[in-house]
Amino acid sequence: MTDPALNTVNMPRTLHLIPVSLGDAPASRWLPADVQALAGKLDTYIAENAKTARAFLKQIGTEKPLQEITIHTLGKNTSADDIRQWLKSLPANGQIGLVSEAGCPAVADPGAQVVAMAHTMDIRVAPWTGPSSILLGLMASGLDGQRFAFHGYAPVDAAQRAKQLKQWETESQKLHQTQLLIETPYRNNAMFETLTQSLKGSTRLCVARSLSTDQEWVQTRTVADWKSAPPPDLNRQPTLFLFLA
Repeated sequence: MTDPALNTVNMPRTLHLIPVSLGDAPASRWLPADVQALAGKLDTYIAENAKTARAFLKQIGTEKPLQEITIHTLGKNTSADDIRQWLKSLPANGQIGLVSEAGCPAVADPGAQVVAMAHTMDIRVAPWTGPSSILLGLMASGLDGQRFAFHGYAPVDAAQRAKQLKQWETESQKLHQTQLLIETPYRNNAMFETLTQSLKGSTRLCVARSLSTDQEWVQTRTVADWKSAPPPDLNRQPTLFLFLA
C-alpha cells in the first residue's frame, strides 16, 4: 500500500529531493518503492545533467512518456532568477523533483541553491530516503561518526594536495574528527598514493569504493598497513576516502 504522505494530489507546492543511484545497481536496492512511485509521477525536474536524469527516470519508470517530462538544467551559469522562475511556474499544488548527479541532492551538491530558493518562496521541501555516499562510507568505516567534516575535493596540484591533507590530519587529531573527501574517479589511484605518502603511519584510512553496487568494497587500515600491502584498484570507480588521526 502506498503511503498517504506520498499522495501528491492535495499537497501544497513541493520541491521533492529525489536520491539517485551511486552506481550500476537495481533501483530496488537503493530507493524505496514508494519513492520510486512518487518520482515516476512527477512531470518536471531540475537536474545537473538532463541525459543522466532521463536515464534515472527510465530505470524507475514514469507515468508520462519521457519526452513529455520537463527537465531544467542546473549548470554553473544558472542564475538565481532562472531558479526562481522554474519554481514560480509551479501551480498551487504543483510538484517538482530535484536530482543530483549521484546520491542525495543538495548534500555536497549545487542543488542546495534550489532548496534555499524554495524556502524563500514558501515552497515545501520534501527530502526522500536514498543513498548518500558520505553517510554510507562513514557507517562502514569504523571511524568517528559523531565528529566529521566533508571537504569535497583536495587540490589537484600534488604539492598543494599533500599540504592540505596534512592540515586536515592535524585538525583530525586535534578535534578527534573524521575527515572525508572525494576525487575525480580517474585520479583515485593518485589520491590514494598521496594519502599513504602524506599521512602518519598511525592514522586510520578508509577506502570506500562503489558503494551500494555489486563492486562495493570498503576497507579501513592504518596508513602503515596500507603501505605494506598491494594498493587497491580504484581507477574510474566512485570512491570516498576517510581518515582519522
